[in-house]
Amino acid sequence: MVDVHQEISELPATVGKPPTNKELNADAMKRISDWIFSQEIPSDVRVCVGDVSFPVHKFPLVSKCGYIKKLLSDTKNADLSVVEIPDIPGGPEGFELAAKFCYETHIELSTSNIAMARCVAEYLEMTEKYSTGNLVSVTEAYLNDTGLTNLSRVASILQCSGNLLPISDRVKLIDRCVEVIAFMVTDKSRVSLVDWWAEDLIVLRIDIFKRVLVALVSKGFKQFALAPVLTLYAQKRLRGLEIFGKSKRNLDPKQKHEKRVVLETIVGLLPREKTAISISFLSMLLRAAKYLDTTVACRLDLEKRMGLQLGQAVLDDILIPSRCFDGDTMLDVDTVQQIMLNYFEYNSTGLDDVNYDLNFVPPLQSDDENVGKLMENFLAKIASDRNLLVSKFISFAECIPVEVRVTEDGMYRAIDTYLKAHPAIIDMDRKKVCSLLDCQKLSREARAHAAQNERLPVQTMVQVLYYEQQRLREMESSPINSESQNMVLDDISRLKKENQELKFELIKLKTRLKEIEMSNANKTSVNNATGTTAAKPPLPAKPPLPKKSFIGLVTKKLGKITPFLHADGFVASGTRGRNKPNKDRRHSVS
Repeated sequence: MVDVHQEISELPATVGKPPTNKELNADAMKRISDWIFSQEIPSDVRVCVGDVSFPVHKFPLVSKCGYIKKLLSDTKNADLSVVEIPDIPGGPEGFELAAKFCYETHIELSTSNIAMARCVAEYLEMTEKYSTGNLVSVTEAYLNDTGLTNLSRVASILQCSGNLLPISDRVKLIDRCVEVIAFMVTDKSRVSLVDWWAEDLIVLRIDIFKRVLVALVSKGFKQFALAPVLTLYAQKRLRGLEIFGKSKRNLDPKQKHEKRVVLETIVGLLPREKTAISISFLSMLLRAAKYLDTTVACRLDLEKRMGLQLGQAVLDDILIPSRCFDGDTMLDVDTVQQIMLNYFEYNSTGLDDVNYDLNFVPPLQSDDENVGKLMENFLAKIASDRNLLVSKFISFAECIPVEVRVTEDGMYRAIDTYLKAHPAIIDMDRKKVCSLLDCQKLSREARAHAAQNERLPVQTMVQVLYYEQQRLREMESSPINSESQNMVLDDISRLKKENQELKFELIKLKTRLKEIEMSNANKTSVNNATGTTAAKPPLPAKPPLPKKSFIGLVTKKLGKITPFLHADGFVASGTRGRNKPNKDRRHSVS
């Protein structure tokens, strides 16, 4: 127990340091003690609040505090000179405020202490029954005239009330603040905007924050409009979590529990409309849920919500770190697979769970294709992980429906990456992995790469060559298909370009030839005019060179182009031999 008189003489002289709670309590006791001694009346009762004792007078307290009056009039209490109040709201600071009021000293009420003053007045029973104009009526007047008239003041009072439970609930202080906030927001936010009031509410503790949002919805506020304030609150309260890496920093158990409660409450408050919350925010919540080890129901709820919006996701949204540290993969493959299954389940049924948006619309075909490409990219991302088992790779790949895979290039890239990262894989597993590939849907570039890929089994390479031959035969039998038309148009454009270049080269050659002829003619005329040049013996005659015609030049150039030789290295029907594929046409897709 700390006596006021002793505490006054033992106050440490701290310069440049913030005062501790003990020093603040001692300072408050010193002010009351100085006032009591100034009356020249010795104290006759000692009130103990926690570790601090107050020497005070009975009469001022008994005249206004019904609680203290009952304690001092209790005949069972042997020592009436000591009164213990261990659980008074606000502790020593709360009793100081009540004691000042009992001694009729001026007290200054504000939004920072009105909640404490109202709860202390209720606890000590400072009602009109014991004194006119008592502390209960004074605090009620302040609340009605000033405290509950402005949103920021109400939010501040509500924040303080959260630390004074359960007595703040007993005096209906929290309910009154919540009702006032709900009325102000719904009255002024006719277009359901949250910009002007969200900042005031994110300071509240999670249980009070939830009561405010529930009151808003009950007053007619649209639930989907709560998404921005929920996002803002989550970003503030869940700050400091390392949710983007596999390393897990040890949190204080109390802090971890508080953040877990915050997250689970936010998930329960999320709007049911499909597009109210972005999938990137849902991904952040799911990462935090795994980091904080929330309930299974919380994680499943987030996975279902992400499944509904998977068509708008990008690769970063599903790169969820794995929280297993026993040689598992870096990314959580099972969670992403479940999200994908949720998406295709909703897509196949066309019906949504009754707990979700009733205006559910099945995903568009473009969304299905986006999801197919997204899952192939994710599969290629995890394929380089050396801890990824063959069974898990095959299981994930088989969950991607064939109808959403426009081409097999993404699947081929994932398979090639997996085989490259796992060179020690046995032949049986290698065949199982490659059996996932539909060689008929590979692009020309992918087929060209696969035909020379030594990591593939022989059977797969044979299939690639077979479908390439089949494609060539189909092109020959039906030349008016879209693919052959595109090839012909490409060849024609190249021929036109080559022809134009040949024309320019021909013009240059003719110009150069004329210049040479004119130069030789001038030299001959000068030699004939002077006649001084000595006759030289004639040189031996050389066989004449074959004359190059324009048609010959064009034919030779076009022969190099060979428009009838396909870019993949196969010669069309009726030609002999086989040429090597052009080097600039060998495109790698690995």
